[in-house]
Amino acid sequence: MKTYRRYDFPVAHTRRLMEPGPVVLVSSAWREKRNIMTMGWHMMMEYDLIGCYVWTRDHSFEMIRKSGECILNVPEVHLAKTVVAIGNTHGDKVDKFKRFGLTALPAQKVKAPLIGECYASFECKLVDSSLIRKYSLFIFKVVKGHAARTPKYPRTIHYRGGGRAVYGVGPGNQPAPSLQTRNAAGVKKRHPISLFF
Repeated sequence: MKTYRRYDFPVAHTRRLMEPGPVVLVSSAWREKRNIMTMGWHMMMEYDLIGCYVWTRDHSFEMIRKSGECILNVPEVHLAKTVVAIGNTHGDKVDKFKRFGLTALPAQKVKAPLIGECYASFECKLVDSSLIRKYSLFIFKVVKGHAARTPKYPRTIHYRGGGRAVYGVGPGNQPAPSLQTRNAAGVKKRHPISLFF
């Protein structure tokens, strides 16, 4: 059996190896407004509990906090460019459903819309807000799930940090496409895939 020679690994990069879940598009609604944000930081806590980190500066933060609900939509890799563009667009002045040509479908248990182009959608209600102030961590309970029957192995996007992502499980996985993005200073960068610049 193979053993590995190990070296010091930066603690700040832990998530690059530990983050198991797919990148999701979080749809939210509050009063007459709706939004979508790209999220790569979430974790399963129990079979129906999901912890999600939402940055306080994200437009969705207050919408989700006030409404106490959202939908976690799971896109496949054919939406990679749209996922990146959503992550690079602030929702306070634009309707991202219209801007990116996405279909808003009515949910059954929450007011936020499902995204029709996503492989799966999970309607969620906030069940624990005690970690929001200190860690920006929302604990949601999935109250309704929706998923396509095919493909059996969806080609999801998994963020690895440092502007890199890989395709998800299933046969036929390939390297992620190269995309051009802008960092916080507006400088163009080219990465295999970049979600949070």
